[in-house]
Amino acid sequence: MQDLDDSSLLREYLDHDSEAAFAALVTRHVNKVYSIALRHTRNPHQAEEIAQAVFVILARRARQLGSRVILAGWLCRTARLTAVTFVRSETRRARREQEAYMQNPLDETESEVWPQIEPLLDAAMAGLSEADYHAVVLRFFDAKSMKEVGAALGASEDAAKMRVNRAVEKLRLFFSRRGIVVSVAVLMAALSASSVQAAPATLAKTATVVALAKGATSSPPTLTLIKGVLKIMAWTKAKTAIVAGLVTLLVAGTATVVVKKNISPPMRISADNGTAGFPPGPRGGIPDLRPGPDGVGPHDPISRPDPNARFANLTPGQRVQQARRQLPNSTNDSRN
Repeated sequence: MQDLDDSSLLREYLDHDSEAAFAALVTRHVNKVYSIALRHTRNPHQAEEIAQAVFVILARRARQLGSRVILAGWLCRTARLTAVTFVRSETRRARREQEAYMQNPLDETESEVWPQIEPLLDAAMAGLSEADYHAVVLRFFDAKSMKEVGAALGASEDAAKMRVNRAVEKLRLFFSRRGIVVSVAVLMAALSASSVQAAPATLAKTATVVALAKGATSSPPTLTLIKGVLKIMAWTKAKTAIVAGLVTLLVAGTATVVVKKNISPPMRISADNGTAGFPPGPRGGIPDLRPGPDGVGPHDPISRPDPNARFANLTPGQRVQQARRQLPNSTNDSRN
């Protein structure tokens, strides 16, 4: 079983309810989960409880994990979430210790740096992107080579190296803003040497038994912790879906506004000019209108007022007099 990768072991557990496959997963990852819990609680017994809760959550949510999930990263995030939930509900010890460590800044040796960054490490990593987070976990927690990190992330070895270096630089900046000045090289050495500690020998077996029972044998406080974490995970997933939906609606609404702005309204000519608001004809002129129910249609011409109608009933002499009235009486008048 140990020769299979995480995805194969998880599929074996889901398809055949294989306890051996699940036990292999627990054995492979228990040290990371325990170490994260221990960094938060500073209490080995509480760290064991948290580790058991994490693997119970894995057993309950295994079918919901996508085929492309990186299980090591998922377990580390779940361990942090579970530990934070535990600490918030049970004690404020981690926060007090963090404040105490912040009063003791800097040194450039690995042995002195680690006690300062240890209580802040998981909070610093929580600010990384998902890909950066997985890169750090695979490289320093699982001791994978750059080639293996790249393969897991679907990237080349060089791309994986660049991602790991950028992620560590982001961690260094996080620590420096809190008074812990450390170089990238020393930070990498500290992560490699101290980020994962050995869990108690019996923890893997105990966590496997409890997880396969889906937490039925857990203590009431542990069950409460598990339920609280599952609710948070469900809310986070729902919130992500809501945000994605709002973004989609916003993009669709913006596109609709742009389309409406690009569509010009039909030309309307005022009634004083002889039209009644019809769009222009195919040649740009006023279309012929055929009489319809209201006397106007698309083929017959629109009637316009005849400018000579006022002269129709006048004699030739009267027409001359009428025309003269419209002309200026002198050159001076026309200039005015």
